[in-house]
Amino acid sequence: MADELFVAVCSLFTMILFHWSFHHLPQEKWQFLAAVPTCKGPGNCWQGINLTYYGFFNATAYTLACMLVIFLTAAAGIPIGYTLALLVIILGVCMPGSRIVARVVEKKPHTFSVGGAFFIGILLTPPLLMLTQPLAVRCFQATVDPVVFLSAVAIAYCWGEGIGRLACISFGCCYGKPLSEVHPLLQRLFHRWHFIFHGPTRKIAYAHHLDGVQVVPVQAITAVLYSLTALVSLYAFLNNYFRTAMLLSLIVSQLWRFASEFLRADYRGERRISAYQYMSLLAVAVALVLAGMPFDAPSLPVAHIILGLTVLWHPAMLLFLQVLWVAAFIYTGRSSVTGATIEFHVHQHLT
Repeated sequence: MADELFVAVCSLFTMILFHWSFHHLPQEKWQFLAAVPTCKGPGNCWQGINLTYYGFFNATAYTLACMLVIFLTAAAGIPIGYTLALLVIILGVCMPGSRIVARVVEKKPHTFSVGGAFFIGILLTPPLLMLTQPLAVRCFQATVDPVVFLSAVAIAYCWGEGIGRLACISFGCCYGKPLSEVHPLLQRLFHRWHFIFHGPTRKIAYAHHLDGVQVVPVQAITAVLYSLTALVSLYAFLNNYFRTAMLLSLIVSQLWRFASEFLRADYRGERRISAYQYMSLLAVAVALVLAGMPFDAPSLPVAHIILGLTVLWHPAMLLFLQVLWVAAFIYTGRSSVTGATIEFHVHQHLT
């Protein structure tokens, strides 16, 4: 009963968040969270740096994903110190890697690629688990089943990217094609369910001049599909179907990544099949190989939800997650493609 209640609470939180976000985030006022003055300009004006809702939702997605990894691995009996050590390494490689991959594929230095970060992560994590097994035995007196850890990471990625797509909506990136350019069947399907973005500083506006145009809601579809997949996989994990949870999360997410590229209008490279699509297919192949490998572990653990919740509620863990959120927000939330001119004045009638 506890498993069902936990999944139900996560589902309710996700539904409420998505319902609000899909209705409000395409509006112009939901791009910038704040503008911070940095240097004095002419007159009474200051030049400023914009802090964005893109960073807010990305930081939230990073934090929730890491929280879910910690919860699931702790529930499965994996030592928390081992999990945190691997998380720090994975994040330390994948967060800057998301920018490097985008620079290579899209030739743009000021953007991020979640697909690129994930591809780096799925190549990095399995060998990292193999190399650190002696550390787990020596320092924590535990043998970590790689499938269990990979399953937790896959579920967390799926849910994290689902929520992270709200960042794309707030910035107007990763956008779909105009309804006028898609198949008539899709036009009828999305006649009522589409996005219209507003604001000249949105990527959809300055890159393709599609602000004010009905477009396929690719970000919303991805958010719903990924989150639903994560929740089903979460329930499978809590019932000890670790390989099933891993395969479901990775295969559904990566096959949709491949298919969804055909519905997108933003630049994905010069070829019809983008580099990101090749990465997604390779990720599916890696998932199938990993699921079929006979890893050496004494026995599969049994997930206990109370163990996971107990670890999450520790003050040190809460502080770690808060620091992670702040670091992720600083890294992804400072806009480098927009600027701000700020003017301060006194309300004379109140003096």
